[in-house]
Amino acid sequence: MNAKLNSQYVENYAAQYSQKVCETYFSQKKYMTGQEIMQLTASPQVNFFVIKSLFEAWQLELEKLKSNPYFDYRDKNVHEALKEFMNVLSRTIKIERKHFEPLLAEAAAYSILLAVDPVAYFSEEFEKTPEEHLPNYIRENKKYFKWHTSLINSLMDRAGLGYSVKAYKSAVSHNFEQQKESLEKAESLLKSMDAVIPLDFSKLSLDEQSEVKQAPEKIAPKVELEAPTSKVTVEQADVKEEVLEQPKEEVVTEVKVRKDVEVKVSNYAPGKGIDPLKAWARFENEEYSIMKGTIKELSESLGINQKIMFTKELFEGNPDLLTHALKSIDKCENFVEAIEVINQRYVTELGWEKESDSVNEFLQLVFRKFDHRG
Repeated sequence: MNAKLNSQYVENYAAQYSQKVCETYFSQKKYMTGQEIMQLTASPQVNFFVIKSLFEAWQLELEKLKSNPYFDYRDKNVHEALKEFMNVLSRTIKIERKHFEPLLAEAAAYSILLAVDPVAYFSEEFEKTPEEHLPNYIRENKKYFKWHTSLINSLMDRAGLGYSVKAYKSAVSHNFEQQKESLEKAESLLKSMDAVIPLDFSKLSLDEQSEVKQAPEKIAPKVELEAPTSKVTVEQADVKEEVLEQPKEEVVTEVKVRKDVEVKVSNYAPGKGIDPLKAWARFENEEYSIMKGTIKELSESLGINQKIMFTKELFEGNPDLLTHALKSIDKCENFVEAIEVINQRYVTELGWEKESDSVNEFLQLVFRKFDHRG
């Protein structure tokens, strides 16, 4: 495909969509229940993706239980008891708005991805599934997919695909090429979501060529200004503007803050750590900037799929390490301080790939946590 999803626009839209749906529902009720999730929106796909996230949350908790070395979770009686326990839980779903709203936003975002780029969606699902579980993945999850199911129906009994993620991704891509003319269009699939909050379909996808052409205009000048050779000049220019606008007694305080920022930023090793000034500027230049400061507590705002992805790709499969990192970032006063913590404790120590999608998504959430750069 020659286009990719405009993730910033989709994230912003999904948050607005979730907020509006929740405002309507929670104005009358305090809790969301399982039965009401099934009929919450006019989009069956959004509703079922919420259920899918809840199921994945249970799976995550179950894996933590199984890691306990004192009990045999392979025992048949234990297996049956856990299955019954899950059935009971599914009938007693009870979620407050503060926990449900990010869950719904995530479901909306994934619904848009599935509608616009089903190959990318299913490829992402395969990548986060342990290879030994791939043969059962589609059979167990098919009930959650309401769109483009023809792309995966033929994969359920394809024993020849074995345990290779590459083979499954290739098969879905092949099916898409064979069926793309007959698949239902994204505009039709997303019509019910568009009725809640209007969707700008022209912004859903970014053409790679136009993205390359636009990038120098939006990003290059900012990066150039923030290069080490000109950083001092830029910061001094900012201070001069504020001297003209603010009373004299406030100027000294502002200059001190600027110097403190310079000291903190200089602590990260060029080429190894994340540059907080460049990261902040990049997110501010993008449409994502309207979400700045919208997250209160990172430790309570991650969606289930995000927790799984970050745990697996950034925190060595250790959910406790992720939780500790989020709580540490929540204690920071600004974006620069948060990035300093990330650089010191995780980027080098855990071998993060700074340009990876998972790191970028993690930094976007950190950006949304803070109102100001610092």
